[in-house]
Amino acid sequence: MFWKKWFEPKPFNEGFLPEKEGHKVFFAEFGNPEGVPILCFHGGPGGGSRPQQARFADLKRFRVILFDQRGCGRSLPAGELKNNTTQDLLKDAERLLDYLKIKEKVILRGASWGAALALLFAEKHARKICGLLLSQVFLADKAAQEWEIEGNRNFYPDFVAEMESKARGNIRSFYEAEINSKSVKRQLNAANHYGFFERICGSLTPAWGVCSELSEKELASQRVFLHYAAQNFMLGEREIMDNIEKIKQIPAVIVHNRLDFVCPPKGAYDVHRVLLKSKLVIVPEKGHVGRLLAKAIRTEFAAWLRNM
Repeated sequence: MFWKKWFEPKPFNEGFLPEKEGHKVFFAEFGNPEGVPILCFHGGPGGGSRPQQARFADLKRFRVILFDQRGCGRSLPAGELKNNTTQDLLKDAERLLDYLKIKEKVILRGASWGAALALLFAEKHARKICGLLLSQVFLADKAAQEWEIEGNRNFYPDFVAEMESKARGNIRSFYEAEINSKSVKRQLNAANHYGFFERICGSLTPAWGVCSELSEKELASQRVFLHYAAQNFMLGEREIMDNIEKIKQIPAVIVHNRLDFVCPPKGAYDVHRVLLKSKLVIVPEKGHVGRLLAKAIRTEFAAWLRNM
């Protein structure tokens, strides 16, 4: 893995936002300090940023800003759920731009849950946004949440049934309670089932991939994910789509796998239909991630950015 570290982009600036409400949010900047800023939202909830995520842009021209959402990645405290809501994350993004003294318009990059946050942020600050780079679009709405269990029940009935047999009630609420219990065994059970369910979806040879132990960072990630999932991502039933007219003139590129069982492409298509200056690229691949998808993201984003 040493060679991968060697070729990672190096940040020209990194640190933490001033602590607020018990959270210290980590950020890192890559590329040209005078370049057009690109603010990136990572996936999850519960994911984190990595230097490789800055490589989609020409770092001689662009200023790529990564940050770890509350309780995620290098932000502190890891896995903290108090004062950790969708609105808090959007406010942190706004604070970050203010902290970095960025006054010009920015491009937003978001993948999966990060795409939801990018759309929400754009709807709130439409005049500050000059472009959207989205992939694996997740709208965090009622339809997307119902698909997670009921939609995938059509393809993975045995796995859904196993989770239901353990939960004996609301699946999300049960596993949220389990991963926050004081029992390490119960925490592992939650992480190895609901927490890893999206890794199964889209696989032709699914397996839980049960881990006998997880690092504190991995458990923190699953804890944040279940915190959001159990509370319907703290959004209204159609919050993004109900407000998307506000950003219909913002240029966008949207890349999505055809057979994404975590976030079906209908969400990406619905966004594309409203955004009048958007390009939708459907990749002929299965799964929420993949090599073809990654290649399409690099190619399509680079082509769009060259014309900026």
